[in-house]
Amino acid sequence: MFDAAVVFPVDNDLVLEMIQISPSLEHNYSTAGGYQRAWLNQVCLTTFLDWLHEEITPHARVHPQTAALPSVWEVVNGTAMSFDNSRLVLIPTLAMDVDELRVPQEWVDIPEWVADYYLGVQLNSDEGWMRVFGYTTHQQLKTLGVYDPGDRTYSLESDYLIPDLNVLWINHQLAPEEIRRAPVASLPPLPQTQADNLLQRLSNADIKFPRLEVPFPLWGALIAHGGWRQHLYELRQGIVQPASIGQWLQEGVSNFAQQLGWERRQFLALSSGMRSLESQAAILGLSRQILVSGNTYELRVFPKGHPDEKIWRFELRNINPENLIPVGFQLRLLTEDLQLFPNNEDTATTPVDELYVEVMLEPGEGLVWEVTPLPAEYEREILRF
Repeated sequence: MFDAAVVFPVDNDLVLEMIQISPSLEHNYSTAGGYQRAWLNQVCLTTFLDWLHEEITPHARVHPQTAALPSVWEVVNGTAMSFDNSRLVLIPTLAMDVDELRVPQEWVDIPEWVADYYLGVQLNSDEGWMRVFGYTTHQQLKTLGVYDPGDRTYSLESDYLIPDLNVLWINHQLAPEEIRRAPVASLPPLPQTQADNLLQRLSNADIKFPRLEVPFPLWGALIAHGGWRQHLYELRQGIVQPASIGQWLQEGVSNFAQQLGWERRQFLALSSGMRSLESQAAILGLSRQILVSGNTYELRVFPKGHPDEKIWRFELRNINPENLIPVGFQLRLLTEDLQLFPNNEDTATTPVDELYVEVMLEPGEGLVWEVTPLPAEYEREILRF
């Protein structure tokens, strides 16, 4: 990585000196197109985010998290980031002529992916610069954009784009009531069997554009689920068997899980029916921190009782042991395809030290955890046991 982004004006466009990065060797992609797409988006993101932190807000961040980017770039162009309770999507292109903004349907019609603003970004790798040639809102894309079923994109001609980013920041602050997002229909639930079939079918790396292989409602529901999207990414790299919680405890947490914030920790737990300090035993488990309503909490996962019982305990605690969990907070577990099951949640009806759910799981089973209120930058993940 070389010089930081430097701004120099051309008309009303924002033009930045590209931050040069080496092609990433940390992540693999199943196709040459995926590799180029990842490089293009990484350069665009790094350059723009550096400028955004320096000139506009230091609180902007990748959405939902940096760890999710390879699984997105494997299949679709674009990068989302959040700032001031809003979201924008960068859509980079190497095209020399930019008379329109073309946004993949995923960013427009998947409810969890919808943003307030969409920025078209032209990159010139030979001369080392990139420029934001215009932006629009989700509302304008849905009402004025032209949908192309061939490549599943929404396009908006440059005449409808606002080239001056200053307008975005001013309107964002002075007109918070402006309608920026159009209504989007929910995608139909995707049963586990159907998801497994899609994952198996689309795992073939010879399929260059998996996003165009199946009807959009099925595709959108599949990749909106962070756990399934990550599994698809791994399958297309040839990783057939995803890592399990047991493996993490024995061999160490995977790189991907570390990026999400998971780590191995020793917890003290009382032996069954005992209350003395002498009865406390150290248990190896997993922990990650999450930000909920401005406060930091710890999510814990560890085995309970004899290993043959196959019981796992999920706990939610405030990172500060003196602070209680407020009324209304909820810890919930779901199946991989987001179905409820008996005794799957715990709700704080009074301020409590912890919320917990205990489940009996067979090897290979997977669960999705949820916390209400929703944690900052939350995305579903599958924990496999």
